[in-house]
Amino acid sequence: MTREWDVKQWREELVAACRFGEEARARALIRQPGPRKARALLESMLEEDEGLVRQAAVLGLAELGGAASAKRLEQQLVREEARGDRDGDSVAEAITRALGELEESSARASLIRRLERLASGKPDLGDVNTIARALWHKRHPELLPVVRRSLETLALSEMSSLGGLLVLLEKSPGELQSWASDSAVPVDHKTEVLTVLEEEVPDPFVPAVLAFISTAHALLGEAVNREASYYCERLFILLLRHRERLFPLLPPESRAELREVARRRVEAFALHDGSLRAAVLLQDVGQPEDAHLLLAHRPAEPVLAKVFDDAVSALRSRPFREP
Repeated sequence: MTREWDVKQWREELVAACRFGEEARARALIRQPGPRKARALLESMLEEDEGLVRQAAVLGLAELGGAASAKRLEQQLVREEARGDRDGDSVAEAITRALGELEESSARASLIRRLERLASGKPDLGDVNTIARALWHKRHPELLPVVRRSLETLALSEMSSLGGLLVLLEKSPGELQSWASDSAVPVDHKTEVLTVLEEEVPDPFVPAVLAFISTAHALLGEAVNREASYYCERLFILLLRHRERLFPLLPPESRAELREVARRRVEAFALHDGSLRAAVLLQDVGQPEDAHLLLAHRPAEPVLAKVFDDAVSALRSRPFREP
C-alpha cells in the first residue's frame, strides 16, 4: 500500500462521507492525517474541478476551524461566486454555512461582505436565505445597519429569511414574544422569523417559541390556507430540528396546542407530505388514542406509511398522560 494510494483513498472516503451526510465519519477522516497534513490536503482539494470534492474540502476546513480556515474559505467563496455555474453555487452555499459555524470573528466580516455582494446584484432567493441564516449564528448589533440596507436595496417581493433576521436583530426576546403573539402581525412575517430560528434557538428565545406555537393554534381554522399551512410547516421543522432540547421545555398548554394543530394537519393533508411532520410530532405530544387517527389517514406509499407506523407504535407504547 503506497503513500499516494493512501491519500487517494482518504479523499474518496471523505467525499463519499460528505455526499451521504455521514458527518461523524467525515470528522473522523479529517482527524486522521493530523491538522497540518489535513489542511494541506483539503486546500489542494479546493483546486479540483469536481464540485463535490470542493464541498468536502469546505467541510474539512470548517472542522479544523481557526483563522486560517476562515481566511481561506472567504478567498474560495469569491472564486466560487465568479464561476457562475451550478457547482460554484453549491460550493458557495457550503462555504456560507461553514462561515456561520466558525467561531472566529473574522467569519462575521466575511459573511457581511458576502451579503453586500449579493445585495449589489440580483441574487437567487436561496442565496439570500442561506446568508441570513448563517448571520444569525453571528448575531451582533453591527449587523443591523447592513441587514436593513441590504433589504432596502434588494426590495424582495417574496418571503425571505433576511426579513426574519432583521426582526430578530431588532427585538429583545421579550419583545419578540409579544410580537409573535400579536394577531395584527402578518403570518408571513412570523414565518420569516421561524426560518431563521430553525438554525438556532438561544435560551432567551424559548418563550417566543411558545408564542409561535400559540399562533399556530390560533390559525387552526385556516389550516388549509396557504400562508397558515406554510407557517405551521416551518414551525414543525423548527421544533423537530431541536426536538431533544425543546420538547422537554414545553409546558402542558403548549403541548396541548401542538397536539391539536398536528391532528388537524394529519386530517387536512391526508395523502400529502403536509401530514408527515405532524405524524412525527404526535410521537412527542400525542396521546395513545391518536394512533387511531394516524391509522385512518395512513398513506399507501410504503416509505410514507412507515412514518405513520412508527408514530403509531410510539403512541401505543406510551401510557396515557395529561397533555
